Amino acid sequence: MPANLEATVDADDRVSTNHTIGKGQKRVLVIDDTQEIRMIITESLNIYGFETLAAEDGETGIQIARDILPNLIICDINMPRMDGYETLKAIRQYEPTSTIPFIFLSGAAERPNVRKGMELGADDYLTKPFTHKELMAAVSTRLEKQAELQRQSDKKLDELRGNITMALPHELRTPLNGIMGLANILIEDYASLPPEEVLESAKYIHESAMRLHRLIENFLVYSQIQLMGSESKQIEISNLSAPIEVHRIVNEVSQSVASRHKREQDLMLDAHEGKLLIPEDNFRKIVEEIVDNAFKFSEAGQPVMVATELKNHNFRMLVSDRGRGMTPEQIANVAPHMQFERRTFEQQGAGLGLIISKRLTELLGGTMKLESKPGVETSIIVCFPMPGH
Repeated sequence: MPANLEATVDADDRVSTNHTIGKGQKRVLVIDDTQEIRMIITESLNIYGFETLAAEDGETGIQIARDILPNLIICDINMPRMDGYETLKAIRQYEPTSTIPFIFLSGAAERPNVRKGMELGADDYLTKPFTHKELMAAVSTRLEKQAELQRQSDKKLDELRGNITMALPHELRTPLNGIMGLANILIEDYASLPPEEVLESAKYIHESAMRLHRLIENFLVYSQIQLMGSESKQIEISNLSAPIEVHRIVNEVSQSVASRHKREQDLMLDAHEGKLLIPEDNFRKIVEEIVDNAFKFSEAGQPVMVATELKNHNFRMLVSDRGRGMTPEQIANVAPHMQFERRTFEQQGAGLGLIISKRLTELLGGTMKLESKPGVETSIIVCFPMPGH
């Protein structure tokens, strides 16, 4: 296979490319069964300040990638024994190498097959023959995009740290301080306190204890959901003996949540009869977290609608509130411990409710959709297929 590469390097191109890539030596793995191709690419990359590694076949390339974890991989498509597609699959299936940018090398005749490579997870491709300039442009573009993804990931991680730092101490200390303070008063002044004050203190202690209990329960549930998700499991429903009556559960849970928020008059229920073949405790958790979120982020006196319907062999539950709402960016960033505008609005909770509901729904084979107009309305729609469909 001829190299067909431009053999000269323009000095001006070299300066501009180095400026684009930035400081810090990057490792690039080149996988190609033709020695001349490997040599030309690696020498070109070395000139521009890259550290290069080379492999003559897919199997060797995969092993090097796993051992060294390069910043980028350039791989030929047409190779004996293990072609580029199989190599890419192996790279993407191994978690430490799954996100490494991957550029395919293809001959002109292979160009129609490039789409297959992109569907398998390739980031870009170069058609031979290509120039030094085209090679460096592809490499620098991929590395810059990877760097931007890393910056976005770091930003989200910083936001997560900030939210955890703000949310957890507050959520743990506030009810705990109330429990300890009132319990201490009861212990010291029990003989002189009137019965109504003792009862009032006991109620507050119980409410605070339940708040702590729910927070701890959510952390445990979320941990279990994450473990199941990482193992690509779904919640087992084949052993369930009978469907559950969803309208009864929706009514019970919604009324309980409204009572907890002391907003029974704000609850608007319209639950139609229906049955689902899913675990009752899981469904109760989904309903509780979504309805609680609606009450938590809307003002007293504003309605919270909980409605269900059977449509096209699907069960649908709609929960809507007229709270402050969420922007499209906030909806996209719904994640554990993510509480939006906490500095502006006083909130309770660790930010786990919606993500628990969403992932539980998905593990049960359903879908959850969130729609919102900031300052107007937020709606969450949960959908499950009916038994037998």
